[in-house]
Amino acid sequence: MKKALVHDWYTVYGGAEKCVESFTNIWDDFDHFSLIDDLSDPHRELILKGKKTKNSFIQKLPFWKKKYRSYLPLFPFAIEQFDLGDYELIISSSSSVAKGVLTKPGQLHIAYVYSPVRYAWDLYHQYLKESKLDHGVKGFIAKYFLFKLRVWDFSTANRPDYYIAISNYVAKRIKKVYNKEAIVVYPPVDTDSFTLTTETSDYYITCSRMVPYKKIDLIVEAFSKSNKKLIVIGDGPDFKKIKKLASSNVELKGYVEKELMLVMIKQARAFIFAAEEDFGIAPIEAQACGVPVIAYGKGGVLETIIGVSSDEEINSKKITGVFFKEQTTSSLVGAVNYFEANETVFDKKVIRTNAERFSKDRFEKEFKETIETLYISWKENS
Repeated sequence: MKKALVHDWYTVYGGAEKCVESFTNIWDDFDHFSLIDDLSDPHRELILKGKKTKNSFIQKLPFWKKKYRSYLPLFPFAIEQFDLGDYELIISSSSSVAKGVLTKPGQLHIAYVYSPVRYAWDLYHQYLKESKLDHGVKGFIAKYFLFKLRVWDFSTANRPDYYIAISNYVAKRIKKVYNKEAIVVYPPVDTDSFTLTTETSDYYITCSRMVPYKKIDLIVEAFSKSNKKLIVIGDGPDFKKIKKLASSNVELKGYVEKELMLVMIKQARAFIFAAEEDFGIAPIEAQACGVPVIAYGKGGVLETIIGVSSDEEINSKKITGVFFKEQTTSSLVGAVNYFEANETVFDKKVIRTNAERFSKDRFEKEFKETIETLYISWKENS
C-alpha cells in the first residue's frame, strides 16, 4: 500500500511534529507533503527519519522562512496542488489546511486534527484584536481573507473519510464547525524523559512560548502581587512585555536546554498553566514528574488532569491538580492559596500514574490499531 502523510508545515519541533514522529515510528514508508519545510537535519532525522518532503510553491516565494504566515490567503490553493493520485492511504496532520488535500474514490483519507483553524473560527475575534487588525483598511482585508478561509475550510469538511481528534474538546469543535463525528486518540507525551523525583523546592514554575493566548502575562502579574517565587521558562514575541510585569520574586529564564528544564520542573511545588488549550502537553509532562498542576479549568486539561475547583472540598487522594475558573489574576491567586492549604493531599506517585495514560508507546499502539480498524471498515464498505 502506498501511503502519503500531509502536514501543514515543518518549521519547529512542536507537539504536532511529535505526533508525526510517532506516525513515522509506526510506518517508515510514507511519502511526505507539506506547504513548507524548514527543518534542521537533526529534527528531520527524528521526525521524518531523514526523508525529504514535497513542498508547495509557498516555499519559492520571497521571505518564506520568516513570513510564510503572510501567505495565508494562498494556503488553500497551495494545498490543493499536491497530486496524491498514486496513494491508497492519505493521513493528513492538520491544524490549518492539510485536511483539505484533494483525493478521489478508491483512496482513504484520514485526518488527524489538532484543531479546526482557530484564527478563522473560535479565536477569530481574539486573533484580530491581538494582531491589531480589528479596525482600519488592513483589518478589513484580514477579515475578508479569514471569511474566505472559513468558506473554503467548511467546503472541505467532506474530503476526509474519517476524523481523529486529539481530545474530546477538539472532537466537539469538529462537530460544531464541520458537523462531523471524530474518534479521539490523545497525542503522545514523552513520559519516559519526564521522570519522578521526591525533592521539592519552594517555587512554582511555568513553561511556554510567549504568545498572547498562553496567558503568561497573567501568571507573571498574579505572582508579582505576592511573595511566592515563580520561574518562567520560554521565549517568544511577548518576552519583553512580560518582563516589564515581573517583580523580583519572578525569574524569567528565557530559553532553557531540556536537561536543565527537567530538573527545574521536577523540583517545583506546582506547575502553573493559564491557557485554554486543545490538549496541552506541558501539564502532562509536569505530572509525569509528580508535580501537581494549577490550571485554568477549560479545554483539554479537563481530560488530562484529575482536578478539583478551588471552591470545592477535596475528597479524593487521586487528585493531580487544582482548577481556577476565570483567566484573571485574582482567580489564579485564589487557586494557588487553595493549593497551599491542601498541598499535603497531593501524592507524587498518583500524579505520575495519571500522566502515564498519555505515553508515546500508548499513542503509537492506539493510533496504529485505529488506522487499521478504519482501513478494514473502509475496505468492506467500498
